[in-house]
Amino acid sequence: MNRALKWKLLAGFILVFIAGGITGAILGGVYARHLLVEAHRPGLLAARMKERLRKDLNLTPQQMAQVSPIIDKAAAQLRAVRRDTGRRVRQIIEEAHRQMAANLTDEQRRTLKQIEERRGRWHSRHGHHVEQWRSQHSPEPSATP
Repeated sequence: MNRALKWKLLAGFILVFIAGGITGAILGGVYARHLLVEAHRPGLLAARMKERLRKDLNLTPQQMAQVSPIIDKAAAQLRAVRRDTGRRVRQIIEEAHRQMAANLTDEQRRTLKQIEERRGRWHSRHGHHVEQWRSQHSPEPSATP
């Protein structure tokens, strides 16, 4: 095997390795998005719970009709808990920042303020889109079986 062929093979292996890394990063990003956004769709939790119970317990259609309202109610309660938890987390962070500000220099306070503004901008951009998406994709209350 001559020297030029060895370098070509090495370059080929490196290119395949880089292509694999890029493919893995793209697929990982898609999967992460699915986990973080898609998995938290409002109606998905109840649907997953129903399907899992239907299969695991071998529920009849009549039993499914009886347990569906219970699962829908539990899913709604879990959404409320999640929303309330998010609100409490934001309040705790804001209070911690308020308390920390007394111990910071002026420049550190400005930096902390910038952090809060970035978080607020991110939340207003993404929070609005998430809430808009949720309102468009949430099941109608009358549509429950």
